[in-house]
Amino acid sequence: MITPTAPRYAGLDGLRAVAVLIVVLYHLFPTWFLHSGFVGVDAFFVISGFLITSLLLRERAATGRIALGAFWARRARRLVPALVAVVTLCASAAWLIGGDVLLGVGRQVLGAATFSYNWLAIAGGSTYFSAGEPELFRNLWSLAVEEQFYLVWPLLLPVLLLARRRGLRVGAALVLAACSAAWAFGVLAGGGSLTRAYYGTDTHAFGLLIGVALAFALDRTAGGSEGGSAGALTMDASPRPVRRGPAVSTTALTAVGGVAALAGLVAVACLPGGATAFPVVPLLASILTAAVIAAAVSTDSPLGRALDVAPLRWIGERSYGIYLWH
Repeated sequence: MITPTAPRYAGLDGLRAVAVLIVVLYHLFPTWFLHSGFVGVDAFFVISGFLITSLLLRERAATGRIALGAFWARRARRLVPALVAVVTLCASAAWLIGGDVLLGVGRQVLGAATFSYNWLAIAGGSTYFSAGEPELFRNLWSLAVEEQFYLVWPLLLPVLLLARRRGLRVGAALVLAACSAAWAFGVLAGGGSLTRAYYGTDTHAFGLLIGVALAFALDRTAGGSEGGSAGALTMDASPRPVRRGPAVSTTALTAVGGVAALAGLVAVACLPGGATAFPVVPLLASILTAAVIAAAVSTDSPLGRALDVAPLRWIGERSYGIYLWH
């Protein structure tokens, strides 16, 4: 969460758990059924875009402003200590072991320290998709993309908030997401490398922006929408509902749709072809993740409660550390 008192969104920790388990199993057992398990990272991107935007909107609605310095300080407190521990310990172990594991380690540490790992990896000619090229901190590329988002998005958000109506904000975010995906196709069609398209913040921002669009869609602070800032979202430290929800039939339909989207996300992670299907497979996974979030955070959502079961919440609350260390 962004602050110690920030509300938690029903089901998001459980969805984080699903995403990190997909990624870990994909990396540890690459010949297993999760041929496209890298899409767990895209699920994280959607969650991050949704959560950060939702909380920034709530802050603006409550205080009339967004405190950028405080926001960036909170992000640093959450992310940097664990990152420093991982990089220090693993780089020290690599120095003791020596050999191929030291190849490019200086560039990798620099990328980790400056949250520019993805761009330095592109410049260095490394690849995400080769198991034959040792790269100690390869998984930090996605952290770099997210940190660049955390740096830039709070600066751009006020521009989109000039649009008073919620639909305009949603449309603008979706257009930006479409442009990112189209640019990924363009890079590949123009002869660019798959790694350039996959690692690039510009070409892999569509998941984050889909999450942004979802946050705008569920926001009740925009002009022309009814209700308070919380709207239909269930945001409470307890997984139990805090208010009466919609009609049972509507709740049931939402839950069924969310379960279908969650099953679809796992199915997409199993698709053959893997990286050669970029950006189609990650884009599909991002859309399905957004559907799961929408279903999970709706009031009295059975899916939100199911994803909030203790084991999944435990894993989800530690998903950042699990991703770093795995």
